[in-house]
Amino acid sequence: MNIIFYHPFFDVQSWLDGMKQRLPQARIRQWLPGDDQPADYALAWQPPFEMLANRQRLKGIFALGAGVDAILQQERLRPGTLPAGVPLVRLEDTGMAQQMQEYALSYVLRYFRRFDEYQLLQQQKRWQPLAPHQQENFTIGILGAGVLGKSVAQKLVEFGFEVRCWSRSAKQIPGVASFAGEGQRAAFLDGTRLIINLLPNTPETAGVLNRDLFAHLVPGAYLINLARGAHLVEDDLLAALDQGQIAAATLDVFAREPLATEHPFWCHPRVTITPHIAAITLPQQAMDMIATNIQAIEAGRAPSGVVDMARGY
Repeated sequence: MNIIFYHPFFDVQSWLDGMKQRLPQARIRQWLPGDDQPADYALAWQPPFEMLANRQRLKGIFALGAGVDAILQQERLRPGTLPAGVPLVRLEDTGMAQQMQEYALSYVLRYFRRFDEYQLLQQQKRWQPLAPHQQENFTIGILGAGVLGKSVAQKLVEFGFEVRCWSRSAKQIPGVASFAGEGQRAAFLDGTRLIINLLPNTPETAGVLNRDLFAHLVPGAYLINLARGAHLVEDDLLAALDQGQIAAATLDVFAREPLATEHPFWCHPRVTITPHIAAITLPQQAMDMIATNIQAIEAGRAPSGVVDMARGY
């Protein structure tokens, strides 16, 4: 079994050693330009075109992240980047769900308890208790109900919040109201006080966080974007903040990363920025999952996390 590995900034040797420990029968190497030697599996993030384009004998391509939009975007820009018929497998959890729970809960509580406003008052040296939000008037809506969206929803339910989710198809999540499809999106947004975006990044979801969506939320709503920067129409958010329709926003992802130093988000008093760290790939858990999936394929079983190429996730 031959496995090739490529990542633009991961510690290559630790991945080669870790995968060798899990699959001692395999020959694992870093892919370098000009390497066209046989490979059964590829582990990659933003692979160069020549790494995969002509490898029709691959049994599986493993994306080294929860999202596969970067790889699919490469395929759209340069067809043939992904060899036809080879399954593309994403990382489903591998520790990301807990990280996303921690991040979402931290910022939900920050807004619910109005800590963001107290921080501004501190900067003004003002001692001013604020009327607390009430949970019955603080409905949280989650865009996207996949592995990460479901996990975040369940954690927020544990804290007593009224939680609803919206996704392409209806979901069954205990304690969470499920809305599905374009026909139910307006009902999902109506009465929502805080929106968390965990949608997959596809052509259909690009720009979904826009002025129309903001207008359907409760005035003075909050936004937490944890999915992709392409989901957000930045000028629409700035306008909604200026108008008070959006009270504050926490953004972990951006259309261009790193965020340009002159971008208005940096200095906006009601925007919180983190550098795409809400849920990072944890190497040990990721390698465990990839090795398990390779063993499944070798045994003739279907791996988990195979991407539906038509849907894009």
